[in-house]
Amino acid sequence: MILLLVVILLVLGLIIVFIKFATADGDFTLLSKGKPKRQHIQDKVFWITGASRGIGEVLATQLAALGAKLIISARSEVELERVKAKLVGKHASDGVKILPLDLASGEEALREAVKTAESFFPDTGVNYMIHNAAYERPKSSALDVTEESLKATFEVNVFGTITLTRLLTPCMLKRGGGHFVVMSSAAGKTPAPGQAVYSASKYALNGYFHSLRSELYKKGIKVTIVCPGPIETSKSGGAPSSGQKGSSEKRVSSERCAELTVVAATHGLKEAWISDQPVLAVMYMVQYMPIIGYWLMDKIGGNRVEAAANKGNTYSLRLLFGHKKTA
Repeated sequence: MILLLVVILLVLGLIIVFIKFATADGDFTLLSKGKPKRQHIQDKVFWITGASRGIGEVLATQLAALGAKLIISARSEVELERVKAKLVGKHASDGVKILPLDLASGEEALREAVKTAESFFPDTGVNYMIHNAAYERPKSSALDVTEESLKATFEVNVFGTITLTRLLTPCMLKRGGGHFVVMSSAAGKTPAPGQAVYSASKYALNGYFHSLRSELYKKGIKVTIVCPGPIETSKSGGAPSSGQKGSSEKRVSSERCAELTVVAATHGLKEAWISDQPVLAVMYMVQYMPIIGYWLMDKIGGNRVEAAANKGNTYSLRLLFGHKKTA
């Protein structure tokens, strides 16, 4: 009788875990942390790149409401002014600075940007650097990527981001520490058919920033790498940053993504995954069962490229069985 009861409890436990996983929008460690630690946000200086739209804009909104001081950067000063005008919070009136920035502008321009950012709040400098800006083109096969697109993607996603980090880190070290929050991607953890170059740029970021943290962790430098899957950004100012208009792709909202990013950062997580299913399950498989995970991606790869070309759902389980062309 006792054995039967134990079996029943185990089965019920497995059912509960399965239901939680099936409905999760992030990895279990991230979801276990609850709310952001507000004491790590209030009066701290957050520098956000790509802050004129999408996740960056929502991060600015949420952090301002939680009492942060902000430096918001993007290429468009007009859009940054729009974002600043709508912010509400303790420092929204005098604690938000606009710093137009193009990550592809070269080392000297980025050096000047760091000097300017540090001068905005001389008593504290930059506490958190949120690398959110990214360059992404519509999905295409790996062989169809042009040299222009290849260079543009790496110029922003990799070279500009790493250079900005290399120039800012000495300032943080002089103060005894700082925190980099890197908006990577699920495409930086798993194969991404149709996004080979974008995926390569995110793998590069993951490798660089995990290595940077390992080198400088004892000197006070923290790194949180956030790997979102498909995110709905069309309601956050501007057009969607990815995906196909009118498709049935299931996406985490940009508001939820930003919220979980702040949770990950303030709890000091080294890496966090944010996604609905089935992408979250694929990430777990590739990470912990790579033979199965890579087999799955090989099976759907060609179908995913075809689905993207036909403006279909590139995250559907139906890709396992082929893609039905649209009229």
